[in-house]
Amino acid sequence: MILNFEIFADSSANLTEKMIEEGNIRVISYVCTCNGQEVICYKNGKPFSQAAKEFYEKMAQGAAVSTSLISQERIEAEFEPVLKEGKDILMVTISSQISGTNHQATLAAEALGKKYPQRRIYIVDSVNSGFGEGLLVMYAANLRNMGEDIDTCRKWLESNRFRLNSYFTVGDLKYLRKGGRISSAAAIAGTILNIKPILKADGNAKISMCGKVRGRKKSVAELADYYKTYAVFPEARTVAISHCGCEDDAQALADMVRAMGAENITIEYFDIVSGAHVGPGSLGIFFIGKDRRGEQAASAEKKMAGKTVNVKG
Repeated sequence: MILNFEIFADSSANLTEKMIEEGNIRVISYVCTCNGQEVICYKNGKPFSQAAKEFYEKMAQGAAVSTSLISQERIEAEFEPVLKEGKDILMVTISSQISGTNHQATLAAEALGKKYPQRRIYIVDSVNSGFGEGLLVMYAANLRNMGEDIDTCRKWLESNRFRLNSYFTVGDLKYLRKGGRISSAAAIAGTILNIKPILKADGNAKISMCGKVRGRKKSVAELADYYKTYAVFPEARTVAISHCGCEDDAQALADMVRAMGAENITIEYFDIVSGAHVGPGSLGIFFIGKDRRGEQAASAEKKMAGKTVNVKG
């Protein structure tokens, strides 16, 4: 297949090797550190699941981990060979409200747009993370592979990104405490009472708490209930589930939503850059559903439109 534009994603998209190959997608990897050693979040030739498995095992043992954004220079280095080939670029990034990578990609597009004024470089904010970004990338790749042009793919992403629903729960509250999402007192009390929060990608493109239950089994069932409530069919037959070393719970969740109409279900480890913030035992579900913004959809879309860069001659 001859492609006249390339689709890029950062490794937060959680794409599996199969998705990357079938979708003809280029991934720019984050680099994390674990006990002072660099960990490449996605590396060609090494199964993503194995790298993630080792990462979360070390986290569970108390390893110190940190993440950093992808720099403008690295993005330019990935983009330029494609532009030299005479191809355009569509890149989907992790939410700009979660990471500065979208801004770095914007700067790269602006810089390269001056050097290659005849080329189109679009940077689209997924307003999500993990498979919430990755499923959007796959839908765009499918459109391209069916013959749609870059503008059609970009418009689809901008129109549907807030319909990608993401819900997750965590195994240990200490990681939310470290990230500043809950207080130390709340983490201690929640641990004692076995409280499990439910979080989501919200209508402001941020991660926020949307509920809490007592006990792990109830938290897994609660994720399935959110799917039942917010899924929109037929698109919601495609579901992605990610986990940080709790595959049995992921399989249980898959069984629950399969009984609710899900058919094409992908289960994979959480991408490392997201998983580093939520920790071992975290579990998430991602699907096309109702618009996350509700009645504020129109005003929110107008605001987010400014986050998409269109650089062309």
